[in-house]
Amino acid sequence: MQKIIAANWKMYKTRQEARETAAAVAAALNEQPTPHEVVVFAPFTAIAEVADAFAASQAQAGAQDVWPAVEGAFTGEISPRMLQDAGAVWVLTGHSERRHVLGESDELVGRKTAFALEQGLKVMFCIGEKLEERESGQLEDVLRRQLDSGLPAGGDALEGRFAVAYEPVWAIGTGKVAGPDEVLATHAVVRRLLCERLGETGNRIPILYGGSVKPANAGNLIGLDNVDGLLIGGASLDAQSFVQIIRA
Repeated sequence: MQKIIAANWKMYKTRQEARETAAAVAAALNEQPTPHEVVVFAPFTAIAEVADAFAASQAQAGAQDVWPAVEGAFTGEISPRMLQDAGAVWVLTGHSERRHVLGESDELVGRKTAFALEQGLKVMFCIGEKLEERESGQLEDVLRRQLDSGLPAGGDALEGRFAVAYEPVWAIGTGKVAGPDEVLATHAVVRRLLCERLGETGNRIPILYGGSVKPANAGNLIGLDNVDGLLIGGASLDAQSFVQIIRA
């Protein structure tokens, strides 16, 4: 399975900053191609800049969110067609900040996921537990609930168009990283749940790890069983740091 190395720039970078960073990443990849799939989830305003910078490279642009409608009176939202017009190939759904900071429900995340796939976008679907949920033994229940409400029907059609990103919410931006044993155990749970829902296709859905990934720990993480990629936040904002992670 091809590994996916993905950057989530969150609410950072002007268009010029995004263009410069993406151009530096593209230049590094053109000089030394990687076997991995590389995606940058840019702010809406910078998607076109990133897509243009990546046009002659193997990297792709993605968006951080989407609204489940073709068009309409949804002030402040953005449709799949608008994202594709800007050059986005991928979209994130269900990121922990959307769920826990902005209050998105499992049901809304599921609708966004299904509609984005229906409209031709590739989807990186985020799941993960909060610290109190892990400590109270609810890890599997939380992941099962999120997957059950978020996985669209038609599992065979997901291959090559869908990935899951596991984020221990307590490790995002805190400097904490789940230990290798924790990552192995949790990704094994996610794999089992995917296979329960999708059958054999579940073995071919990439599972990424996201949570304070840095150049220093990327190599160890990407080498673990059922870790099919990495979703990187702060460490992806610097082109050199991001490229180091891609090379890990």
